[in-house]
Amino acid sequence: MTTARRLPPLRTLAATCALGSSVLLTAACGTTDATRSSVAEAAPTSPSPASPAPASPTAASPTASLNRDQAKRKDLVTKTHVSWDKAAGTAVGEVPQSKLVELDLKSTAQGSTATPGATSPGSPSPVGSAGAPEWEAKVAAADGTVHRVDVDAVTGKVLRSQTARNQDAGDKREVADWLRKATRTPAQAVTTATDKTKGTVTGVGLDEHDHRLVWSVDVVTTDNWHKTTFDVDAANGKILREHVDHD
Repeated sequence: MTTARRLPPLRTLAATCALGSSVLLTAACGTTDATRSSVAEAAPTSPSPASPAPASPTAASPTASLNRDQAKRKDLVTKTHVSWDKAAGTAVGEVPQSKLVELDLKSTAQGSTATPGATSPGSPSPVGSAGAPEWEAKVAAADGTVHRVDVDAVTGKVLRSQTARNQDAGDKREVADWLRKATRTPAQAVTTATDKTKGTVTGVGLDEHDHRLVWSVDVVTTDNWHKTTFDVDAANGKILREHVDHD
């Protein structure tokens, strides 16, 4: 809000002269004073060296009180037009008979492309503009083979799709076993988390904590841009842990 600037008291001198004329100007208000007065009025007036008017207060920047992580979350969330579930559906549809393992909202790195030789046939691998939001998804086939699928968080189009590297037989068996044991879907885990804290989902991932299989769900609240992570039991849907990231 702009504060009204006070005008300088330009009429004070004139008022003082009018009040003092009855005492001081009785003998001196003749032709000479009239002439001087006319000359004074005709002469250009030089600006007085008065103090500059105070500047109007500037409205505080909306990000002035946010730290780097909060500002980054705000930037990503406000630029994103594709929700987590839309991105997950797109990623799963890219690999036949696959299930979601992990999904994260991230900022596109400059010049990021799919690894040569690992891209699925016919899959696009454009260079995303630096700083643009994208969903980095990992989906797994029935045998546990993990595929990475990156989805543009603005248009919903697949940016890159490739088979994850360095997976051995043990890694695939572990992922396949997790998917069999996870009787709760990622959508159910998200509902459990957002029923507790309203906000925008920026991450969902299947993991094992303390020998328990959980869906970790990240929820960003748009009033303060904090991130709350919920660990939801992938078997019974109970919240096992809730952590608020104030950074």
